[in-house]
Parts: sequence; structure tokens; C-alpha cells
Amino acid sequence: MTAQTVASVPAYLVPAAGAPLERGTIPRRPVGEHDVLIEIKYTGICHTDIHRARDDMGGGVFPMVPGHEIAGLVTAVGPGVTRYRTGDRVGVGCMVDSCRECGNCRAGLEQFCANGAVETYNSTGRDGDPTYGGYATHIVVDENFVLRVPEGIPLDEAAPLLCAGITLYSPLTHWAAGPGRKVAVVGLGGLGHMGVKIARALGAEVTVLSRSLSKKDDGGGWARITSTPPATPRRSSSWPAAST
Repeated sequence: MTAQTVASVPAYLVPAAGAPLERGTIPRRPVGEHDVLIEIKYTGICHTDIHRARDDMGGGVFPMVPGHEIAGLVTAVGPGVTRYRTGDRVGVGCMVDSCRECGNCRAGLEQFCANGAVETYNSTGRDGDPTYGGYATHIVVDENFVLRVPEGIPLDEAAPLLCAGITLYSPLTHWAAGPGRKVAVVGLGGLGHMGVKIARALGAEVTVLSRSLSKKDDGGGWARITSTPPATPRRSSSWPAAST
């Protein structure tokens, strides 16, 4: 596939809220002046993908192609691209555009775009077309919202860093986790694992607070696990209905 042939690509779609994934095709825009065409090798499954596919949070745009933990290889670039070239290992996270003109964007805080950041999927691009995520073979993204993946990180391991990873890295670095600091992580789930590893890598003393010691071995010696029995019966894992 080249920049000139991009039109539609295979993907896994959610045709309607709560429906199972099905094979199909989706349109991808032609590679523009500052765009990068990426052959997707891996896409992480974020729990948000599940909630969005069920329309648990409302505002679902269907058919939907989830996926915002994308890792792959650059296969074509626009004539104005300066940061990447064919063959580069790259990733795409939760957003693919912003207005780039408001105070937040100009300060490098595009996620707080005053005019609304464009999410990787279930959003509307500046061109007025819906965005589709990484459960597909290819994606076209402006180079300013593409990240380089270092050679030392396998692409399958890099993908979850693009959502879960930054979700934990951002607050840990904001609050200066490191040598001489103590970090408590509530629960050793998907985000919890990331928090433990990143906090430990930063040099902090890490403790996991959990309902039981059942995941003690999962800590891998990275953290101290403590347990407090729940005071009330454990809530079902199903997403609660919105109250009115």
C-alpha cells in the first residue's frame, strides 16, 4: 500500500452499540502534506475500547473501529514530513489532532485543546470525517501526533505504553516520584502493573494496596503488597447503569 493507493483498509468494526466485532473495511484519507501512513503491527486493547463499543459512556459513533494503543511501521510519508521516513518504528496514542492555535495547544498541552482535541477514534476530524482507530491494518496520522518507538522496545510491548503507560507516567513524573519518595498503587490491574513498574524504574519505594494477597506473586518483587478486606460486598464487574 502506498500514499497514492490509500482509500479503504481492512478493519474490525463494531456496527452498533453492544454488537460483536465484525470484519469490514473503512476509509482512510490520502496521505497529505504532513501525514504519515503507518502499517499497524500491534494494537493494545484498552478497557475504554470495551466501554466505547458498548456505548457505556454515550456519544458512540457507529460503525466504530476502536484502538488507541497503536504500534507499527511507517510505509509512506507526505512531502512536508520532516520527522519520519519509511521504515521507522512509530506509535499513535489517544489523539490524532487538535486546533494547534489555542493557549493549551501552543503550550504543548494539546490534550486540553480549548477547541476540542481529535481522538484517535469515535471522534470527528478537522476535515469533518469520523476517526477510526487501530483495529485495522493501516492508519494515516499527522506527523505531529506520531511518536517514535525506540529500537530497544518491541512493538507489541510499546503499544500499551501509548495509553496505559502515559496514564501512569504523567502523574508519577508530575509528582516527582523517584529515590526517597514513596508511591502507593491502588490495585494491581492493567494500569496498576504499569504504575508499579514505572514508579520502581524511577527509583521510588512502591506499595500496592489490594483487596487480597492473590496477586502477590504478580508483583514480581517490584513492590510490597498489602491487603485490607473490603468493608462491603464487592461490586459486580459489570458497568453500572447511569442514574437519572
